[in-house]
Amino acid sequence: MTCYVEWETDPSLDLDCEALIRHCLETVLAMEECPYEAQVEIVITDNDAIREANREFRGIDAPTDVLSFPMIAYERPADFSGLEERAEEYFDPDSGELLLGDVMLSADKVKEQADAYGHSREREFAFLIVHSLLHLCGYDHIEEAQRRQMEARQDAVMERLGILR
Repeated sequence: MTCYVEWETDPSLDLDCEALIRHCLETVLAMEECPYEAQVEIVITDNDAIREANREFRGIDAPTDVLSFPMIAYERPADFSGLEERAEEYFDPDSGELLLGDVMLSADKVKEQADAYGHSREREFAFLIVHSLLHLCGYDHIEEAQRRQMEARQDAVMERLGILR
């Protein structure tokens, strides 16, 4: 498993973010029964940069907490079957790892939302990472049934991590 973390802002969350990301990634992949070693890139940035990305990719001119860019179009969430048939699209030719996608996270929003919701920065950071990793595994929350399914998975992962509200 490879997790590239790029800091575009001052890492002032007072957390071991890289260890927490790795723990979240290992837990999500285990719970989703991913049969492959995987690769993810995480960019931790500020509100200005994520606002720009949100405007560019979603047409929303406002900062958001996290953006997910999945590399795989799943038939069903976490359905890893058949990916080897298109290995050139989904696997890193050098490492053989499954390319799940990229995540962009606002450190500013982690601080703001942890304060607003009355929980720790660790909990907020982990929740946003888990949320985005589930998006990279094919989950979404556009429709009500999808939202319920994704929230149930988020809750289960956060419980397994032992990071609760």
